[in-house]
Amino acid sequence: MKLTPLFDFVIVKQVDKKTIPGIILPDTISADKPDEGEVLAIGDGKVLSDGTRSKMTVKVGDKVLFKKYSPDEIKIDGINYLIISESDVLAIL
Repeated sequence: MKLTPLFDFVIVKQVDKKTIPGIILPDTISADKPDEGEVLAIGDGKVLSDGTRSKMTVKVGDKVLFKKYSPDEIKIDGINYLIISESDVLAIL
């Protein structure tokens, strides 16, 4: 199934947090830290007051840090996806 975000929304697949030896950390360890994910799809950009669209900064394939409590989570075909606004992206890794 193809999932296409609108406006300035970004579809992200969350990356599991692992320690150096490969142990996955529980969510309670990093409760206040931003989450990390890979951008799978981007919208066309936010519509500005003059009718033009803003240019998206992130692109498909980027690894990003985003605000922990900002995403909406959806599940399609057994796979979890996160939908976030580009303004909630803190950094590109």
